[in-house]
Amino acid sequence: MGTIILIILVLALIGALPTWPHSRSWGYAPSGITGLIVVILLIMLLTGRL
Repeated sequence: MGTIILIILVLALIGALPTWPHSRSWGYAPSGITGLIVVILLIMLLTGRL
């Protein structure tokens, strides 16, 4: 289960980077949301709920 979550997180972090021409105007929103999800999952992993 942990490996699947790690793979999904890596793909989400790569997908949130504003490197494509159509997503340059999005700003920090995608990476901010992804960062929030990463923080929530880390807290859940550290507390043993995941």
